[in-house]
Amino acid sequence: MRYPSRETIQRVKSRYPKGTRVKLIKMDDPYTKLQSGATGTVIHVDDIGTIHVSWDNGEKLGIVYGEDSVEII
Repeated sequence: MRYPSRETIQRVKSRYPKGTRVKLIKMDDPYTKLQSGATGTVIHVDDIGTIHVSWDNGEKLGIVYGEDSVEII
């Protein structure tokens, strides 16, 4: 896996600050029960660009930069 640049990570952090509401578009994780359309709240973005989300169904799971996708709601 190739990590995003520092500039990209800064853009992700500024676009998804703590408290941002998001909707799941796509997640490539066969072990989660989350489905497209699930909603949640951003907890934080880490130093490799993963957007950590507290999902409304109770799960806490990160959105991996370049693999998964969400949109701001």
